[in-house]
Amino acid sequence: MFERLADQDFAYLTTFGRRTGKAHTVEIWFGLNDGRVYMLSGGGDRADWVRNLRKTSHVRVRIGTRAVSATARVVRAGTKEDELARQLLDGKYQGWREGRRLSSWARNALPVAIELP
Repeated sequence: MFERLADQDFAYLTTFGRRTGKAHTVEIWFGLNDGRVYMLSGGGDRADWVRNLRKTSHVRVRIGTRAVSATARVVRAGTKEDELARQLLDGKYQGWREGRRLSSWARNALPVAIELP
């Protein structure tokens, strides 16, 4: 459903406040792979959107004109999925290519996966 929108510049992720429950939307870089949206948090666990989704995994994601409710999770460090998320986003936004070192941003950011319905 979203695959044709993979070249869009940004996604819009809505999380729900861990204290207030109010919706909060951020514009964020993203990558798509196999029915998942991947994002990297440059602020790691300190980013409000990450702290919110850790409390409530229910999120909304919009890419272009398509929007859906989905489930978010932090990707487990050191897994193939962790490596995929970093390479996917670094390739799209920083020009990473196979055989090259990932950018500092991609190496140090926290990967998050959004499971599309």
